[in-house]
Amino acid sequence: MTSLSRRTLTGMGAAAALTLATAGLAAPAAAGPFAGDPTAPDPAAPDPTASDDPAALRAAISDLSHPEATASQLLVERRGTRWYGTAGTADPASGRPVRADDRFRAGSVTKAFVATVVLQLWAEGRVDLDAPITHCLPGLALPSRFDRVKVAHLLQHTSGLPDHRGLPDLGTPEAVLRHRSDHWTAPALVATVTQDRLKFRPGRAQEYRGINYVFLALLIEELAGRPYGEVIASRILRPLGLTGTRIPGDDPRLHGPHVHGFLRMTDGGLRDVTVYDQSAAWGEGELVSTADDLFRFQEALFSGVLLPGRALRKMVTLPAVPMLNGAPARYGMGLQAATVNGTTFWGKTGETYGYRTRVFATRDLSTRFVLSYTPTALNAEEDMINPVVAVLTT
Repeated sequence: MTSLSRRTLTGMGAAAALTLATAGLAAPAAAGPFAGDPTAPDPAAPDPTASDDPAALRAAISDLSHPEATASQLLVERRGTRWYGTAGTADPASGRPVRADDRFRAGSVTKAFVATVVLQLWAEGRVDLDAPITHCLPGLALPSRFDRVKVAHLLQHTSGLPDHRGLPDLGTPEAVLRHRSDHWTAPALVATVTQDRLKFRPGRAQEYRGINYVFLALLIEELAGRPYGEVIASRILRPLGLTGTRIPGDDPRLHGPHVHGFLRMTDGGLRDVTVYDQSAAWGEGELVSTADDLFRFQEALFSGVLLPGRALRKMVTLPAVPMLNGAPARYGMGLQAATVNGTTFWGKTGETYGYRTRVFATRDLSTRFVLSYTPTALNAEEDMINPVVAVLTT
């Protein structure tokens, strides 16, 4: 992700008619079942002429002007048939095409990995989901009002944590570039939400907030005694052979073959934002991955390789509480649900400056996809997931 902004930590993702909530940084509220903003209008109906043939899928990702993007890639499996396609270039300077093993910033897809580890620890009896986070993280010296916030509330985005204070204004692409080297620590991120009262009683409503997962990553470190990225590597990445995936830590660069991300400045010029300090997204949005790796993670998760059935059911169970505006809840523990044309997908979006990632599947894995592309607008309102989902649900 990028330097810290209010949008970053509240997870107000950018998307259009069928887009999912991205816990990512810089984007306006979105609409529809894949959107982060539950107040948005209903999605537009998918194109009834679409089909899931390769030509339709290729067309869905080939319009790099809506939204403007420098590259896209889509990996799909439906009814046992797999398809992969790309458009644009991984590096416009060289003209090299995108490959399925190219690394990119996956933003809030990080949360699915963090939640998986927390639920593994729960299944092993090492963490109580009903434990107050203040008891789990005694070293943080949190306000006493945080005693009501339980681990499960953080996983489900029902914590009611206060709004952030003291964040820089990243409302222009120029401001984003000025703050690209800002460095944050986890305690500093936590301190931005400890100054005010809880927004609502924990467990009474749902509000998607990236800061919830900062607390969960700290919990992993408390239990494991080592950085949460190392725990994810030992429990998920190495067992699955996900060699293109990593938690970057203090390293602002992408290494090996990778896709470049860009932002269009207010004067119309493009600036490369691939190199960016990700510490503002610590614990909740800093993952680097590849389409191949995310596809394998998705399969391992839904097939029960990573979690026992009782833990996986928690990921795909929505709490019986409303979103803040009264709409039905849309987040389980680490995943979100989106139903389009009668088909329910579970997965996660990710977003950071210059990158968007969407990883979704039906519960039985009969239809699944990983979409990654590189939008250039700071607040792109359109989302490439719309035509993709239209193809897959028609």
